[in-house]
Amino acid sequence: MNKEQLIEEVAKSGGFSKKNAEKAVTHVLDSIFEALKQGKEVQLVGFGRFDVRNREARLGKSRKTGEEVQLPAGKVPIFTAGITLKKALN
Repeated sequence: MNKEQLIEEVAKSGGFSKKNAEKAVTHVLDSIFEALKQGKEVQLVGFGRFDVRNREARLGKSRKTGEEVQLPAGKVPIFTAGITLKKALN
């Protein structure tokens, strides 16, 4: 499901106009994005937790040449599924 399909589903299941559903989805995603940029954790009980972790610098391989390259340290987003979501999938 892509963002457009998510907006359509929210509009249909929530009884919203597509324009209002798009605003709601965009604001939710922007809020999660901003919280992660600030280093905050976002926890949606039953769904999951979004967090940011630091990744150490490491050696990797170039996809084009196959030679080793140094990959810089950086921050990466992490999602951990909640218990309710895990149970729903199994």
